[in-house]
Amino acid sequence: MAPPVSKRIKTLSVSRPIIYGNTAKKMGSVKPPNAPAEHTHLWTIFVRGPQNEDVSYFIKKVVFKLHDTYPNPVRSIEAPPFELTETGWGEFDINIKVYFVDEANEKVLNFYHRLRLHPYANTTPNTSNGSEQNTPGRNANDVEVSSIYFDEIVFNEPNEEFFKILMSRPGNVLPSNKTESCVYSKQLEQEEIDRIDIGIEKVDREIHELKQKLESLIKQEAINGN
Repeated sequence: MAPPVSKRIKTLSVSRPIIYGNTAKKMGSVKPPNAPAEHTHLWTIFVRGPQNEDVSYFIKKVVFKLHDTYPNPVRSIEAPPFELTETGWGEFDINIKVYFVDEANEKVLNFYHRLRLHPYANTTPNTSNGSEQNTPGRNANDVEVSSIYFDEIVFNEPNEEFFKILMSRPGNVLPSNKTESCVYSKQLEQEEIDRIDIGIEKVDREIHELKQKLESLIKQEAINGN
């Protein structure tokens, strides 16, 4: 007889932050064994906790679907760390499927990540958000490229058994400040919010100025019409 299904907890949501993405670096003359001659970069794609925490208490496995030119392009990683290292020369979209532990009884999380191998021209990577910053005088081939993103997995109305599992860990809380082991932090989150607020104020100010100009033009036309 199948075990009884655990009841779901109504009106409750539990979130768990993760980071995902890839790092890449151009290879020199020494290449890994069996690396094709045309491959120029060594890269690693991953799904992990924001501070490299073990997330296997709620994630069962991660499946990465690579470009079809790779041998066995579907790679299943069934134990932490949930990451895959390969070599290559081109950028492409990698399909990522996150499978949760059996107790969760949740659907597979399915999304894509664009593999980044090359920095933009005359830039070096900023690993805080996957974007890149200008740093004059540095050779782009000498730097490690990072394309890393932060997200939260939200479990709506988890069942009772899975809820206990989620509550058994602190929840992978973001640190207050940026550290070498965690590229995302509450400080960076607040800085991004501040930038958005400044942008909104600028747009509101420009809208107000344009409205005043428009009202002035309408008045002037009305005067000229009389």
